[in-house]
Amino acid sequence: MITAGVDCGGKNTKTVILNDGRIVGRASARTGYQPVGAVEMSMESALREAGLERSDLDRIGGTGSGRNSVKPADTIVDEREAMGRGALYYFPGARTVIDVGAEEARAARLDGNGNVSDFVVNEKCAAGAGSFIEAMGRALETDVRDMGPLALESDKGISMNAQCAVFAESEVVGLIHANAEKKDISRAVHDAMAGRLVSMIRRIGVLEDVVMIGGVARNPGIVEAIKRDLKIGEIHVPEDPEYASALGAALAAAGGPVA
Repeated sequence: MITAGVDCGGKNTKTVILNDGRIVGRASARTGYQPVGAVEMSMESALREAGLERSDLDRIGGTGSGRNSVKPADTIVDEREAMGRGALYYFPGARTVIDVGAEEARAARLDGNGNVSDFVVNEKCAAGAGSFIEAMGRALETDVRDMGPLALESDKGISMNAQCAVFAESEVVGLIHANAEKKDISRAVHDAMAGRLVSMIRRIGVLEDVVMIGGVARNPGIVEAIKRDLKIGEIHVPEDPEYASALGAALAAAGGPVA
């Protein structure tokens, strides 16, 4: 069976193509002001990578905050099921799944059968999402891709008290004026974001193995900060973590048990 999964998010729309459970294509497009167009663009690009045509698809699954824009979907998959299925594809022992994207974050606890037993989402504050690091990177005149590695260079903890991205940016400017090193400020930014995420995660309880997905999972600074705050030895990050929920939607479209 050939299925497609489309994760239409606030910033990017991702598509994964599966052929009998094997990933054969993936692509991403900016969601922007035309999410329906982004769905079509990402799907056509993923099909080209897979060497397939739209007519080859047996079923299509849609998920994400813009899931209603996945017009060709045969089935709509809620974020909980999509993130759970995607994480389990890579790590069958997953029990806690953290999904952090550009605009929101969520966490799910899975039972022994891989089903979601508890779920929490934080979508009201940028300080718990990837856009927070982007904003702080601009204040530091540092590319967002360099923020995580920069934070890992620091062994100094600096407290950031602001609970809002706007006030946090002012706090970063204050640290710059106080001649704090850029690497220490970057670590403070990551520690502050991790604190908000861990507060959310602890509401559902933390069971190992812990898996992190979403585009922010590519940032080693935030992965390390969450691991440090949770006091756990490892957080598993799959290859191309930003595609995990699209993968979960493709798996759901194919049917069958979660695990």
